Amino acid sequence: METLLKSKTYWIFGVLFELLILVWARNIDSDPAAIFQLAARYSGRLSLVYFLLPWWLYMLANKQDFFQLLQKPLRTFAVLHFIHFIFLALNVHLNAIPLIPVKLIGGTLGYIMILFIPFLRHPIKFKKELYNGYFLYMGVVMIVTYISRIKGDFEGSVPSPIHYIAITTLAITMLLFLWQLLKRLFSKKSLNKTSA
Repeated sequence: METLLKSKTYWIFGVLFELLILVWARNIDSDPAAIFQLAARYSGRLSLVYFLLPWWLYMLANKQDFFQLLQKPLRTFAVLHFIHFIFLALNVHLNAIPLIPVKLIGGTLGYIMILFIPFLRHPIKFKKELYNGYFLYMGVVMIVTYISRIKGDFEGSVPSPIHYIAITTLAITMLLFLWQLLKRLFSKKSLNKTSA
């Protein structure tokens, strides 16, 4: 899995899927508003997959050099999620969807993290904490997004089984990740007590 996520093929397939989504949406409907509504919806689902794969890789990796391990997969996710953002912005604009500024704060911070963290050039002192915070925060943002879709808070979005699958997958991943973090924390504490 690690080799695949770090390969150029992984990146190429992601961008190719984004293009295929746009072409498919264009074949379904000729109205630009409908095209970008569909493109944003399915591009978001692709982004979810490309977010979950590095997260699982991070959880399963027992390497100290996770900075190098995650850099390429998270850069790929950043590029794909930026494409998703373009589709989403065009959907909002063409369908005249009203935006509520307060509700945009969490997502805006998420986009800043997505676009900034994978492109850090040098490892920083607290990089593990940075990645832990990154995955936890982005996981929460995605869960909240899918809950909003299920509740019907997104104009033009009808609840579907995919939303429930996404929330379940994210929730399981989040719980396993938190369990792993707590397990490491308690093992460090017990190790410190033993050595003291």
